[in-house]
Amino acid sequence: MSESTRLSANAVANLPTHVAIIMDGNGRWAKARMLPRVEGHRNGVESVRATVRACGELGIKYLTLYAFSVENWNRPKDEVDTLMKYLARFLKNEIGELNRNNVRLEAIGQLWRLPEAVQEQLEKTRAALAKNNGLTLILALSYGGRTELVEAMRTIGAKVKSGELEPAEITERHIAEHLYTRHYPDPDLLIRTSGEMRVSNFLLWQISYAELVVTPTLWPDFRKAQLVAALEEYAGRHRRFGGV
Repeated sequence: MSESTRLSANAVANLPTHVAIIMDGNGRWAKARMLPRVEGHRNGVESVRATVRACGELGIKYLTLYAFSVENWNRPKDEVDTLMKYLARFLKNEIGELNRNNVRLEAIGQLWRLPEAVQEQLEKTRAALAKNNGLTLILALSYGGRTELVEAMRTIGAKVKSGELEPAEITERHIAEHLYTRHYPDPDLLIRTSGEMRVSNFLLWQISYAELVVTPTLWPDFRKAQLVAALEEYAGRHRRFGGV
């Protein structure tokens, strides 16, 4: 990928409203350096900081980061505990940086499964940033695309059972309105780092027509230059949405 950190005029004119990122490769980054896996996660925090800053500078309106999946709960307890510690620290320590960059924070997923201390800090950080109106940063925490759809179907099913909604009345709009992301536009661009060619149960409904860009860069090495390269590739695509 190009190392330029400036967008072309074409990319500026065709900027995605919403970028979603599967942040992959922390473990491999650490292994290549003969470091513990947690060091990859720790260094990945700097990539988050740099990417959030760059998105704000470039004019992206929404950025969703796949920070912790429902499947990640199955990792070794020590690793999960460390990830939760890093998350709580990030939420607390980044308030000043996010405020300076006019970033608003939101979160999606089974947030009730997060440690109580993390939930409390998340709410404090969201409140501290609530008046900002620049980039909206959405953290996918304890998130799973299939879990999200199951929960939406349960809620819709309860409305059908109560007589509030007829099955024949259910549309795509009804489903979208019951997803975690109901307040946000669908992603235009999905970036996956580390070269893996899969979506890993991330925003399964919402990325139906997103453009996919996969970079071999491991997440701890991802910076503005890699983001700009992905935006340039996106700008060169012709989005047909099933048309011609």
